[in-house]
Amino acid sequence: MPSNHPDQLRHILETVTTIALVGASEKTSRPSHEVMEYLQAHGYRIIPVNPRLAGRKVLGETVYADIDSLPEPVDMVDLFLAPERTGAIIDQAIELKIPVVWLQIGVINHEGAARAEAAGLTVVMDRCPKQEIPRLGIPRVSSRP
Repeated sequence: MPSNHPDQLRHILETVTTIALVGASEKTSRPSHEVMEYLQAHGYRIIPVNPRLAGRKVLGETVYADIDSLPEPVDMVDLFLAPERTGAIIDQAIELKIPVVWLQIGVINHEGAARAEAAGLTVVMDRCPKQEIPRLGIPRVSSRP
């Protein structure tokens, strides 16, 4: 069952520091761009992932083609993809042992979530960290003890 309980969301958002944002966009009007900008401003390290933009920069960060090419480990993968495109990314997250898989609002993949949870990963589904951080009063990464 995805971890959508407020205490679980709080724990996730207070412990992760590095997030791979899959489906990152250079277009400022796209939700993925707005969320990336918000998370960066909140102190998280965001690594954008989008095969179409690989090698380019979005909000000062180099974009990678996939999560297999990331230059460093991440604590969470945040998916801005159509639900039918999330299965392969979830399977990569399982292989890479990324602790948290977060599926954005409207991104629902029960089968993928079940695979990830069976592998020991934490899954959040149909939520947005940009909405949860202020709702839960999560402090900036840099101001945590």
